[in-house]
Amino acid sequence: MSTQALRESPNLGVLFPKAVVSGLTKKGGKTLPERTYVRKGVKVDPVHLADYNRVCEFRLTDALPVTYPHMLTFPMQVKLMTDPDFPFPLVGSVHVANVITQHRPLLVGEEFDLRVHVENLRPHAKGKQFDMVSEVVVRDEVVWHDVSTYLRRGGGSGGPSESGPGERGPLPAPSAVWKVPGDIGRRYAEVSGDRNPIHLYGLTAKLFGFPRAIAHGMWTKARSLAAFEGRLPEAYTVDVRFKLPVLLPTKLGFHAEQVGKDWKFDLFDARKAKPHIEGLITAL
Repeated sequence: MSTQALRESPNLGVLFPKAVVSGLTKKGGKTLPERTYVRKGVKVDPVHLADYNRVCEFRLTDALPVTYPHMLTFPMQVKLMTDPDFPFPLVGSVHVANVITQHRPLLVGEEFDLRVHVENLRPHAKGKQFDMVSEVVVRDEVVWHDVSTYLRRGGGSGGPSESGPGERGPLPAPSAVWKVPGDIGRRYAEVSGDRNPIHLYGLTAKLFGFPRAIAHGMWTKARSLAAFEGRLPEAYTVDVRFKLPVLLPTKLGFHAEQVGKDWKFDLFDARKAKPHIEGLITAL
């Protein structure tokens, strides 16, 4: 696998229009690009971190939330998925799962490298799946690892789908109810740079088949993890499967259950029995 260095974070304002245009010509394929994008000497902007923490409701501390590096690597993921040799269009590729492993907390002021590549193209009952793999490296040590699984619908195997992080029965009663405003997609877009129109306004979301704007999946994961602050170990894996989209505005029910040293959690519609995410936190 070849390595290509990036001097700065790719510009999502340029890449998203490119994704729309390239989606008209990409027809799918059988191979993924064997290329790793690398950004060296990255440092976190404390002001930006504070903005992110407020939007996701994390406390302001010197440690980065476990989901924050995903936002730093996301533009690199989009660049790879909009390259000419990437077989699938970005538009219409559905983020169905995200697994993050933190070996130790990252701290404000640390300098680190970011790495992104794609792997594991495989059949799925509804099409094909692939994994975008991102890493944070400090002095040649991988301290944070992220796998985002995407589904490209069409030509599926018709077999069973992959199971989630511990099968769930009926949805539990919420231990907390969160009121989510209609502008949370725009607020998260400001800090993440992910201005996909499905997250911004009802009108732009309708162009892509949604009745209202929907929340970013990684915001729902981050907001759920903010509810655990002070209760998690320094090293753990958090595995989330994204279910139905969160239509904005809404009220979300949250439920967490401790199983030994681990936690199971669910985020769902507080009014209707509709799951949004299922999660499992495993101590290392």
